[in-house]
Amino acid sequence: MKPFILILSSPSGGGKTTIAKTLLSARDDLAYSVSATTRAPREGEVDGVDYHFLSDVEFKKRRDEGAFLESASYGGHLYGTLAESVDQAMDEGCHIVLDIEVSGARQIRERRNDVVSIFILPPSASDLVERLGKRNTETRGDLETRMRAAIEELKEAPQYDYVVVNEDKIQAVAEVAAIIDAEGKRTGRQEDLRDIIETLRLNLVVEVEARAGG
Repeated sequence: MKPFILILSSPSGGGKTTIAKTLLSARDDLAYSVSATTRAPREGEVDGVDYHFLSDVEFKKRRDEGAFLESASYGGHLYGTLAESVDQAMDEGCHIVLDIEVSGARQIRERRNDVVSIFILPPSASDLVERLGKRNTETRGDLETRMRAAIEELKEAPQYDYVVVNEDKIQAVAEVAAIIDAEGKRTGRQEDLRDIIETLRLNLVVEVEARAGG
């Protein structure tokens, strides 16, 4: 089967990272591409695991060298997906999971045709605000910035292949998993499908001829 890039996007606090981590822990056909960012690590975050934490200078240097499949500015910081890590995981036969914002997702959709994109919607505005407030990682100004960003990001949802409402995490994970399974069955992604069908046809010819001869 040909692997694909699975993009999960949502407003900040929408749950895309939680859904991605849950799927990654449960499936061996998925791999995660660790994004790079210039923002400071939050409490508990580990460099190379949660993000590649880079300085502004290092990030821009790599971007100018063409190291990123996509890059964008979000909340005053730079974020990007390293093309090398994506291609390496896909060469090993895994679908690559990217939880990225809408600008980066748009760049990848324009550059690659092996993409399945899912927008994760919060069930309501009040729910999203509550989730952001529970983080305790942003100042009041940061919170307002993310809320204003969400207003614009939601406009992009119709451009995605699928939309999943994250009202219940277990249900949302199940819906995303079902999409992955269905997309993996597309005829264009099943590399040995022609051989399977041709073998079946030839065996049926043998059966028909044997019955006709009998």
